[in-house]
Amino acid sequence: MSRIALFLPGRGSYTKRTRKSLPDGHPFVVRAEELRAEYGLDPLIELDRTERWRGATHLRADNVSPLIWLVSMIDAERAKNEHDVVCVGGNSMGWYTAVAVAGALSFDDGFRLVQEMALLQMEYKDGGQILYPLLDGQWRVDPLQVERVEKALAGAPGETFRSIPLGGYLVLAGTEKGIAYLLDALPTVEMGPSLFPYRLKQHGPYHTPLLDSVAHKAQSRLARLGWKAPEIALVDGCGARWSPWSTDPDALRDYTLRTQIVTPFDFTASVSAALREHAPELIALAGPGNTLGGICGQIAVQQRWRGIESRDDFEHVQESDRPLVWSMRR
Repeated sequence: MSRIALFLPGRGSYTKRTRKSLPDGHPFVVRAEELRAEYGLDPLIELDRTERWRGATHLRADNVSPLIWLVSMIDAERAKNEHDVVCVGGNSMGWYTAVAVAGALSFDDGFRLVQEMALLQMEYKDGGQILYPLLDGQWRVDPLQVERVEKALAGAPGETFRSIPLGGYLVLAGTEKGIAYLLDALPTVEMGPSLFPYRLKQHGPYHTPLLDSVAHKAQSRLARLGWKAPEIALVDGCGARWSPWSTDPDALRDYTLRTQIVTPFDFTASVSAALREHAPELIALAGPGNTLGGICGQIAVQQRWRGIESRDDFEHVQESDRPLVWSMRR
């Protein structure tokens, strides 16, 4: 059994290409559909199996978040059966999956957490997120790109915020006014087939003070969730560890329902802490999709983990008999 750090993806991982990810009859799917019915929402299996992709429907928070959560839960079950999972983390919404995978919440309460948070976030209409690169072609941080971001953020205080440090990228968030400003202020950068800054579809200004009202409502609506110490160590969006032996369940609840909603979720710090503190043989990335593979490679470059100092180094390691990253879905 390999020692693995398991990370769960967030919004953006479920796409037209990743449909038909849910297996018929799996106990997790059956139970999730029962819980979903309590909300009066469309069955997840029908959304997942539809032949016609409708972005406005599939990417809506109340649909896409539980779809991602359920696929990730199924992959995590497999990973735990096949490997020694030494720690668990997630990117943004993936944190809600992580707390259930680690056993800090039951399956039912984990589903309620992600479904309720999706509904709450839909109530906040103003603003969104954009993605912008901070790296060069070899995945090393480019000081010029960092300077451009700092200058742009300084130009609209109170309207724009850091949201998610994401390997060689930074997710920025803001009000509609702030997003319009950032899209205009940040120089266009071409990386491969993509142009940045890139606005993320149907994303709100997550992990910023703008969602203070969402955090207050979450604490009220989710007050009855049964929090407990995790069975596997959790690594959060500050790079802090929540161990089975020392976790205060109330503090974990407060971090999840307050802190990470209104402050940046540092996925880079999370993966860095997992590498330094748990020294896994492998970083396992649950589905849907494989959105975090390159990002974890970029973090490895920043940490110089296992001698990886460039994109070329990472790709060489990935092609060896001792790869660093295992993407469970393609």
